[in-house]
Amino acid sequence: MSVTVGDVRDAQEGRYRVSQREWSVSCRDLAGRKRQVSVFVRAGRVVLVAPPGETAIFSPLDVGRLRAALRDAVVDASVERPD
Repeated sequence: MSVTVGDVRDAQEGRYRVSQREWSVSCRDLAGRKRQVSVFVRAGRVVLVAPPGETAIFSPLDVGRLRAALRDAVVDASVERPD
């Protein structure tokens, strides 16, 4: 699992949020190709971005990483003010 922290411009509000964390978790599609599922927080809600039009298949270890990413995102969402 990787975590990215950086400045993110909120296009609708025209402002910067100083630190938005995004978690990426490895998975595979049905053909066995490597893919990523991303998790981030937007307006106090947790957003899960899966491979477009794909099925995400996780190893047991990656399921644990996804669980950890979702847990961390929920904590972040609970302190972020909704729009």
